[in-house]
Amino acid sequence: MLPVYKYIRRPSLLLLSLLIKFGGTLSDKLYLQILYYLKMGRLLNLKQPTRFTEKLQWIKLFYRLPILTTLVDKEQVKPHVAKIIGEEHLIRTLGVWNSFKEIEFDKLPNKFVLKTTNGGGGTSVVICRDKDHLDIDMAKRTIERSLRQDIYKHFREWPYKNVSHRIICEEYKEDDSGELRDYKFFCFNGVPKVMLLASNRYTAHNFNYYDMDFNKLPITSVAGSQSGEELIRPDTFEEMKAIASKLSKGFPHVRVDLYSCEGKVYFGEMTFFDSSGYDNMSSDEWDLKFGSWMVLPDHKIM
Repeated sequence: MLPVYKYIRRPSLLLLSLLIKFGGTLSDKLYLQILYYLKMGRLLNLKQPTRFTEKLQWIKLFYRLPILTTLVDKEQVKPHVAKIIGEEHLIRTLGVWNSFKEIEFDKLPNKFVLKTTNGGGGTSVVICRDKDHLDIDMAKRTIERSLRQDIYKHFREWPYKNVSHRIICEEYKEDDSGELRDYKFFCFNGVPKVMLLASNRYTAHNFNYYDMDFNKLPITSVAGSQSGEELIRPDTFEEMKAIASKLSKGFPHVRVDLYSCEGKVYFGEMTFFDSSGYDNMSSDEWDLKFGSWMVLPDHKIM
């Protein structure tokens, strides 16, 4: 719970808290209209959306393809991806469980990664680099908190409504940085337009944006500050672009997250609502530019 003085200084935080806690009876449309106003400070235009942030809310309400539930599930998405780009681009799954108490840690390798099939963001991930020094209680708290997470309830991201909440363990990977940089491609009906490179993810949490020629873009994010270091274009950049294109075909927008390590490209996840549609990429200019790339379907799918 935030201190009272923070609510006094920013009443919108109190209203957000009340909306999330008591907004369960509201329709998805009304809930999103209120949430968008509280977060963005303006009315949500659903009749003629032009902004990226607006169109993502439209997609939540009116683009309800059943396949999306499979694609946001971190376990169920893998067979779908394998059919398109091959199993060699998948990080190996070491186990799947319904509860933390089912995990047999003695059967896991010394290094591994735990995450939830329904989770979003780095706070739902446990990275184990040395099993002998793993804080089991911390891991349990992190995973069980993520299992309780309800992205549909809080943000009305419809694909998550019917995702099964499970735990998945994957093989540990790292690149030459000593971690695993995340290459997030913003794609529009099969065309990658912008790539977000997430680095220092568990320390400074830096976000740098690039065009498809790996030129740095003047975009900042509410989720992470720009890194001052000169990041090098990976040798697999063109391959990553091709993979992102294949996986995103047929969708008005999807962010395809990939990793590059050991000279290979690995699939991370598919995200249909970057920051749940509440990050304008630092300005109206970029909010509108991303919005211009996103062509909404000519009919609703509900």
